[in-house]
Amino acid sequence: MTNPTVVLVHGAFTDATGWIGVISELRSSGIPVIAPSNPLRGLTADAAYLSAFVAQLAGPVVLVGHSYGGALITVAGAAENVVGLVYVAAYVPHEGESLGQLQGGFPESPLTGSLKEWTYPLRDGGSAVEVTIEEAAFPSIFAADVPEEVAGVLAASQRPLATVALTETAATAAWRTKPSWALVTGADRTISPELQRFGAARAGAAVVELPDASHAVALSEPAQVADLIRDAVRATS
Repeated sequence: MTNPTVVLVHGAFTDATGWIGVISELRSSGIPVIAPSNPLRGLTADAAYLSAFVAQLAGPVVLVGHSYGGALITVAGAAENVVGLVYVAAYVPHEGESLGQLQGGFPESPLTGSLKEWTYPLRDGGSAVEVTIEEAAFPSIFAADVPEEVAGVLAASQRPLATVALTETAATAAWRTKPSWALVTGADRTISPELQRFGAARAGAAVVELPDASHAVALSEPAQVADLIRDAVRATS
């Protein structure tokens, strides 16, 4: 029996190298895996990009989304060849819901007061806003359980998220028709554990919680993340 291909979708402020330990774990189990770059330009555009990427893969796909990547797999997961969704410290929006609306139902996380705004040019000559995490705050907000030197490199190499990503609404919610799994990070200071639990419960996901894990759980606990993905692969093979 052929395993589905696992597609790992990173979130804001980072890139696909954050999956390095998870990729190694999955490959050791003979599971095909790929981690594309997430443009981070907005929910609509990023989900369309991911959908097009998934459509070009042969065979079934398990989508795995970290953080903001959870919103993307929620939309792109509607693709016919997607057989399962795995949320890792992630947003799990409903159809017609923005991340701002989802976040609004819960107390603000420490992330909110630690964002730095930048502007970037648009093709029409205008400009738009993107955000990163203040470099000094990054380790405690995003990566409290990874080595200090690694957290420092992550802080210096952040990829900004366009703020339109927080206001655009999810065109669909694939978890309504696809099986899902969720890993909740109990010490997360980027997306509150309460918000993660709410989204996972609403999606009917099978949940694993790591009480001491930070938002950077894919780096700090790659074996645990890979175990949950293996569960999804076995269930959908």
